[in-house]
Amino acid sequence: MSWMQQLYETYEQCAPNPKFQTEKNILLPIYHSSQQAHIEVILNDKAEFIDAKIIEKEETVIPTTEESAGRTSGEAPHALADKIQYCAGDYSDFGGGKPYFNSYIKQLEKWCTSPYSHSKAEIVFEYLKKEKLVADLVSKAILHVDDKHHLVDDWDAEEVSQPPKIFKQLQRNSESKKYNQGSALVRWRVEVSGDTQTATWEDKAVFDSWRNYYSSQDTLQKVCHITGETVPVCTNHPKRIRRSGDNAKIISVPVDKTFFTYKGRFIEASEACAIGIETSQKAHNALRWLIARQGFKNGDQVIISWAVSGKDTPNPTDNSFDFLGDLGDIETENSDVMHGDDGQRFALRLNKKIAGYRQKLGVTDQIVTMGLDSATPGRLSIVFYRELSGSEFLARLEKWHDDFAWTRNLFIKKDGFNKSVSVRCTCAPAPEDIALAAYGKRVDEKLKKATIERLLPCIVDGNPLPRDLLESTIRRVSNRESMEHWEWQQSLGIACALFKGYYARHPDSNQRRSYQMTLERERKSRDYLYGRLLAVAEEIETCAVSEASEKKRITSAERLMLRFSSHPCSTWKTIEESLRPYKNRLRVSDKKAGLLRYWEKEIEQACSLFKPDEFTKDKPLSGEYLLGYHCQKHYRKPKNDDSTEQPEKPGE
Repeated sequence: MSWMQQLYETYEQCAPNPKFQTEKNILLPIYHSSQQAHIEVILNDKAEFIDAKIIEKEETVIPTTEESAGRTSGEAPHALADKIQYCAGDYSDFGGGKPYFNSYIKQLEKWCTSPYSHSKAEIVFEYLKKEKLVADLVSKAILHVDDKHHLVDDWDAEEVSQPPKIFKQLQRNSESKKYNQGSALVRWRVEVSGDTQTATWEDKAVFDSWRNYYSSQDTLQKVCHITGETVPVCTNHPKRIRRSGDNAKIISVPVDKTFFTYKGRFIEASEACAIGIETSQKAHNALRWLIARQGFKNGDQVIISWAVSGKDTPNPTDNSFDFLGDLGDIETENSDVMHGDDGQRFALRLNKKIAGYRQKLGVTDQIVTMGLDSATPGRLSIVFYRELSGSEFLARLEKWHDDFAWTRNLFIKKDGFNKSVSVRCTCAPAPEDIALAAYGKRVDEKLKKATIERLLPCIVDGNPLPRDLLESTIRRVSNRESMEHWEWQQSLGIACALFKGYYARHPDSNQRRSYQMTLERERKSRDYLYGRLLAVAEEIETCAVSEASEKKRITSAERLMLRFSSHPCSTWKTIEESLRPYKNRLRVSDKKAGLLRYWEKEIEQACSLFKPDEFTKDKPLSGEYLLGYHCQKHYRKPKNDDSTEQPEKPGE
């Protein structure tokens, strides 16, 4: 239960901090939960109905009991705000089923007659005793009835084109496909003279009143396995952890009157694991708060990373662009320059960012990374869990961004633009981007989740990258015609980043090697050199087509890229022969003749670096050819390098 211990300590350290109570997603007090309300009822200080309105999607803090916070079925009323079927005494008069009013009003009465009562709760109690809530809501056209004065469960579109507003806020029953107006949750606003805080769901005095009352109730006491103290133990742990409608629980306590579940080893669930009510409430509230505040969400999958002290921590699922948090190292989509110092500039910015976090996070600060997912609607599993010191966490995160950084195209929201724009920046890809690059944008959700889970140990633990992810990404990028141009550009940069990172932390230390994020003109690797040749061939044909003002079309190098990756020598001969008419076209051009001479020198320079017999080998290329291709395509020689003539490219 280390995870619960860390969440409990997080709550203890963050709850008293006023900084966290001013945020939109507040750290909930114990015996409270957050749920979407549908109707807001306004009462005056005489317990009289004034008005009501439909609420758009908005989370509301409501007082709960141990049973109601984890209820999935059965009768377990909340303390104040609850569904119509609980708090309306006249619900059955309007054809409603499952009337839970008696249990709700008895519980509210006990609170209002206790020494811990609050005047606003008493006003709500006095109003509900009149048993006219549904009638009042019908009179205000909040709820709707038919000719028999029964609450309608569907709407005839032929009569009125627009259904009632309440129907838009409710969900249809999965089986009957009907609406249930009785499931609408009501929150209360009490207007008392001299009190500026009329909303009961924002009144801390109401929170304290309920907490003090509920804490005073006699319950079973045992030793809490988290705190070691003898306290009332929890028998029904909270749900709604990832979102308002989430029914999955991390800890489930089955009701076992036949002793079958425990198979004779235990008589009661608390013998297996006893956790105090307050401990469970605080831990689950902290987890709910962390997910809403800084969690990465992928469907039902959630990944969070936090400091127990509440200090700011980087998110391990961010790409380097989001991690660094500025636009200091980006270029527009039309800028195809790959500077020689890209790697150095990125490393300096990364070191500066990490140094800033090191100033905040000390060596003794505990950092926790947790992954959650659910295979079924009712069970939530911890699929990944790590505890690291602040320095160790930052070191591993820095290592990930450094090893897997590459200059690539990225779509971002930029100031001054109404939509996403494509920019070139140096960054390590996010796990979600890697999954899309490896399996395509139509990747199955289960496979996507599994891929993100497999990448977490690479980021947090510093493990090597799974080989199959690298190979899958390389195969997809090589099959260029299977993707749209923008998708291929993104996947190409990710493939280069993965190849670079894979060999930076290869399982065999003898196989490890490093690559620069610029053209390495003296690298003699066969695969790297073939990648350079492919890039030059593509540039020559593209330039010739542009010079002839022809419609932009796919080049031979692009079309034959997949075949080239499997049979480079024989395919290069085909590509080289196809370049002859384009070279002749450029050679007679006054503007482009110099550019052709530069590219021909690049081909000669690359071919001169091949080792004897390496050029004629027709075995498949590794992903290294993509690095050579990418670097050559975006290379610009330094201004002080006069070794080759390099005229401007088209469009510059």
